[in-house]
Amino acid sequence: MTATGTRVRARRSASRSAGAPDDAGTVAVTGAAGPLGRLLVSRLLGSGQHKRVVAIDAERDSIPGATWRVADVRDPGLGAGLAGVDVLVHLATDRDPDAAPAQRRALNVGGTDVLLTAAAAAGVRRVVLLTSAMVYGAGPDNPVPLPEDAPPRAEADLTLVGDWVEMERLATCFAPAHPSTSVIRVRPASLVGAVTDGVLPRLFEAPRLLVIKGTTPHWQFCHSDDLLVALEWAAQGRVGDVVTVGSDGWLGQPDVERLSGMRSIVVPQAVAHATAERLHRVGVLPAPASELRYLAHPWVIGSQRLRAAGWTPEWSNEDALLAHLETSGEPARGLSRLQRKDATRAAAGAAVAVVGTVAIARARANRRRRRT
Repeated sequence: MTATGTRVRARRSASRSAGAPDDAGTVAVTGAAGPLGRLLVSRLLGSGQHKRVVAIDAERDSIPGATWRVADVRDPGLGAGLAGVDVLVHLATDRDPDAAPAQRRALNVGGTDVLLTAAAAAGVRRVVLLTSAMVYGAGPDNPVPLPEDAPPRAEADLTLVGDWVEMERLATCFAPAHPSTSVIRVRPASLVGAVTDGVLPRLFEAPRLLVIKGTTPHWQFCHSDDLLVALEWAAQGRVGDVVTVGSDGWLGQPDVERLSGMRSIVVPQAVAHATAERLHRVGVLPAPASELRYLAHPWVIGSQRLRAAGWTPEWSNEDALLAHLETSGEPARGLSRLQRKDATRAAAGAAVAVVGTVAIARARANRRRRRT
């Protein structure tokens, strides 16, 4: 059954106050100068639950009430900047799928490795690590929704998803060696809102919506407002271990077409993958063909641990998508600060992928007709 959701943007003050936070003491946020980091630091300051809020980034910014520390998460000397920190939320990552893979991996995976080591050495007792529900992988046999303890099945390749897989692998290896420092992994669905990231939201910048023949798309979103609550609750110890966060249910392809006003193009799977792989090899499409599986197969999550703690999403999938569509004409608002030319390249890559796939499909159909 397709769950389109109703408009649920009304504030749910009861759900936001449910659950008892522990004494979080001093909480620090890396990537504090970025869009999501600034929002989280402001939210933590406003909660009144913390003795001190420390903002960490490679460049100094101004956030009233925060203690600012300039540090690069890739610097082995990071531990000095974590002195006195009890809880650390790690947002100093690059979530741009079009970034140069080697540079992005150096920040995402290399930076996370340095950060975990520095956190343990500084006596940080809790680290909150933001990755993505895409680490579960997308497959036709995935349950809908996925339980949070489902094993991650995505590949550790050189894509953005591969970075998240490697970041989580580091966290898994870290746990038994450092039992006094717990790591909470927060895995959102496709992120939209004040910040956006990932693969699927940018598909709305193409001229048509791509559908792989024989598949049933499941569209699920996570609005940044809901993610901020999840990060805050993880920092305060209200939820732990692995935490998924997203709007209720999912949208089917007819719902997405109705809301976006866009038409879909149905393309055979073999043709779509072959075209995407060719475009990837020549550098037109940054992501490999393997990422098409996230469009074709479900990877819906249920936010079970957050719900058990009393949380309810503020945004429905419908409202989250509409909000994204209203702002999709603006320059990209990813967690890393993208330049306009990078946003244009991402949109062009998505558009060319769709148009190229359709062109090849039509050419093959014409050849078949000429043979008959």
